[in-house]
This record gives sequence, structure tokens and C-alpha cells, in this order.
Amino acid sequence: MKISFVRLIPARYLTIFACTIFWLLILIITLGSCQICFAQTGTLPDAPPPPGRLIDLGGYRLHLNCTGQGSPVVVLSAGSGDFSFDWGLVQPEVVKFTRVCSYDRAGEAWSDLGPRPRTMLQEVFDLHRLLEAAGERGPYVLVGQSLGGVIGRIFALQFPRDMAGLVLVDSFHEDAQLFMNGKLVRVRTLSKDREIPAPRSHVSAADALTPEDREKINGMIKQFEIKPKIDAPYDKLPADAQKERLWALSQLNHFAATADDYLPEEAAKLYVETLAAKVPLGNLPLIVLSRSKDEYPPQVAEEMSRDHKNQQERLAKLSSTGKFLIVPNSGHSIQLDAPDAVITAVQTIIKENRKLGTL
Repeated sequence: MKISFVRLIPARYLTIFACTIFWLLILIITLGSCQICFAQTGTLPDAPPPPGRLIDLGGYRLHLNCTGQGSPVVVLSAGSGDFSFDWGLVQPEVVKFTRVCSYDRAGEAWSDLGPRPRTMLQEVFDLHRLLEAAGERGPYVLVGQSLGGVIGRIFALQFPRDMAGLVLVDSFHEDAQLFMNGKLVRVRTLSKDREIPAPRSHVSAADALTPEDREKINGMIKQFEIKPKIDAPYDKLPADAQKERLWALSQLNHFAATADDYLPEEAAKLYVETLAAKVPLGNLPLIVLSRSKDEYPPQVAEEMSRDHKNQQERLAKLSSTGKFLIVPNSGHSIQLDAPDAVITAVQTIIKENRKLGTL
């Protein structure tokens, strides 16, 4: 099993969400042929108890943290490399008016690594089974930040009857650009036209990290001097969530979990399918929240900023009811910079459903 690491250094230097935050570097290393090795140093924090439940999906467990009462159930999907507790400024407020669940994707925090390779299709498959196994029935309002926004879109397309609404929080767009090797490249053009693996409901021995995998991950951690730390805007999280984040960032599974070897193929597929449908999400209540602060290399800042705004506006047109909002004083992590904007968007969608009598 080969693992491609798209994000191996702290978020302030690198993220896989081109066209939504600053691309300083894209590093793709395949464990099977990696020439760079390093070993983790320092004392790792102890594992904190999970705030939610570990739900077995067939030999692997995912962490789901649900609080509050009411309908619809709001489901919070974090961006790649982030965790359930990163919604720590949103979930405690949403719980005041309905039930809300956050989860950790396979390999993150308390969740087991699960089937590999990781794909967005696998995560949507996992998420639907996770909610059902936990007894969390729809309709759902899905809130997805960054790559979590694509998870929300695919979920809505696959399970439209389970949906009450969708909030996209500075979501990744399938036509996104990244700045690499001195030029702008669209993620979807990196596709090798490989067939995207079908989701699996079980794990095998081949899915586990091998001793060689662990050695090479540790090698990269040492080489790039990766040390768990709390960078802005995560310093806005409650103290307990910051401690949980330090622990989660130190786990070897975290580096495997952020790998998505099929991101270009999935972006290309979604791009084609979206163009083929006039209004892919029908009249599903949809709010698109876009950041106001740009974080791009100076030489391409104007183009990438314009492209980002255009793509976020296009996301709002996925539904006939879509609304596009630029959130003042916010960066990519709107849920941390301006949590009230996310909370208000959820409230708005619930009010729209109740007004229409769909809840």
C-alpha cells in the first residue's frame, strides 16, 4: 500500500486547499519510494478521553460527538487535517437550538485509520453509515469547511432525501488552482485518469500502517522538524480543545489520514458532473460563506483572489436557493475567525425549512 502525503507540514506553510488559502509549497511523497526520512522527537501528550462515541463500522471505529436535542441534526465536517473539536466555537452554540454532531474522519484523533486509500467517496460512505449506526436520523444540515465542503456536496448528491440544507464554509472547489513550481495549476488537471476505488465497508491487514510506513513518517517529521503546536487561528479554541489538538497532531495516523492520492481524479470527476447539471442540488437550502482575507503569493494574488471569489459564487449556484456571503474579517477558517457567521447560516437554513413546513 502506497501513501501519498499532500500535507506534511504545518497549516501556515501548506494546505491542500488551493485557491482558498496561501499555497507556499505542495509536497507529495509516496512512502513506497520516499527518499526522505526523519524521527519524531519530544514528549507526546497523553491521549485525552473522547468526548463522543466510537462507532464500529466493520472492523474500524469512527469518533462521533453529538450533543443537544431537536431536528434537523446539524453535521459538522472539518477540513483536511482538522478535527471534530475544531468546531469548538460553533457546536456549543448550535446545541442551544438543535442537535449537532461533529466527527473525526478515519485516522484523525480518536478515529481508526479505516480503509485505504482515502478518498472523498470513502469518507461520504463512512459518514452516512456512521450517522445511521449511531441512530442519528435525518434530515441533516451539513456544514462543511474547506474539503469538508466537498464532502457535504457529495453527501447531498448521494442522499438527497436525507438533506435539510447545506452550509459551505470557504469550501474547496473542484476547479481550484494551486501555485507550484512558479506557476498556477488547476488541481483537476493533475488527474492521471485513474479509476477511483469504490468505497469499502471493512478493513484488511493491508490497510494498517506497516513498521516501514511508521519509520518513514517519523523520518519526515524529523526532517521537516514538525512539532505539534497551536498556530493562529486555532489559538481561539477553548483550552481543552487546544490540548486535544496537540495530541491529535502528534499521531502518526494523522499523516496518513491527510493523504488523498485521488484528489485530482475526484476533482476532475466532480468538475465534469457539475458542468453537466444545471442545478445539481435542486432547491436544497444552501448558504456559501467565503472568507474576506487573501493569503496568496504576491505574484499571483490578484488572479487567485479573483478566481476564488468566482468559484465561491459558482458554488452558490449549485442550488436554486443558494446564497453567497463574504464574511468580514475572516480567513480560511471562518468557523474560528467568525463563528457567528456559521451559526447564523445554520439558523437561517432551519428557519427556511420550518417556514416551508419541511421539518
